[in-house]
Amino acid sequence: MKEKKPILLIVLLLLVHAGAVVAGPIVDADGRVTVVGKPFARIISLYPAHTRNLIDMGAANQIVAVGRSDHQMKDLPRVSFRDDPERLLALRPDLVLIRPMISRAYPQLVSRLVRSGVAVVSLQPSAVDELFRYWQTLGKLSGHEQEAKKMITRFGRGLAEIRRQVRQIPQAGRKRVYFESIHKRMKTFAPGSMAIFVLESAGGINVAADARQVRKTNIAAYGKEHILAKANEIDVFLAQKGRMNPVTVEMIKNEPGFQLIKAVKNNQIYLVDEKLVSRPTLGLLDGISRVFDILYPQKERAGGDGR
Repeated sequence: MKEKKPILLIVLLLLVHAGAVVAGPIVDADGRVTVVGKPFARIISLYPAHTRNLIDMGAANQIVAVGRSDHQMKDLPRVSFRDDPERLLALRPDLVLIRPMISRAYPQLVSRLVRSGVAVVSLQPSAVDELFRYWQTLGKLSGHEQEAKKMITRFGRGLAEIRRQVRQIPQAGRKRVYFESIHKRMKTFAPGSMAIFVLESAGGINVAADARQVRKTNIAAYGKEHILAKANEIDVFLAQKGRMNPVTVEMIKNEPGFQLIKAVKNNQIYLVDEKLVSRPTLGLLDGISRVFDILYPQKERAGGDGR
């Protein structure tokens, strides 16, 4: 059977988009318009993915502070969207990078920063086809557009190599996977989300492809009854682990009713770092390689992103 066309098309689009540019003013996820006259020089990043991407494109020295849970730049001040806005303003930023969750929950912070002449840009791609423009936008904001293009090209090449390995696995031998996002709420990932892109790029088949997306997030509602209805189909039970889902293998094993799941019976329960499957960074390539190794441990190991 042929590979799924959407994933093959994504590989091609990656390489095409590597030569594209973000033209004109930037319109962020909240509809705010930012005109970039020159690169921003003093950036506060309130989302670890923004920080990681800016570092990867060579803009680390332009970051003056990061979010409280972001430990990637240990020498910088750590601030929070819950702080008094004056604490952020004291750092003299010319740009504060946030994501939609922050602007929805703390609109007063955004208003105060904007009134003080600070540019506020809200970004968070929810699907892989938004990933490349997101990187290009960060490149334009920071003055590293060429480096952003190189990231896109690197991602495309890495993904194409992993897909080459996946093609060696017959369709009949592909593993059927339930991918958990939040254990306590019995949530999975929305079809089209980055985590499902990671799973399918690694050669897994999503048994919860009928899950309903929650609002406009990466998360999808499923429920225990739906999981157990497919108990005999689940070859591997995969769960992201991190702040959003502080789960353990034992918690999954001991969940009432889960003993009926094929993967639980066969001890095929695995955890993967949420940073590698949910954050829009080059780390997604490492996430795909990790999931590939989990699903097909006897196959040739993927090579990561080549950094």
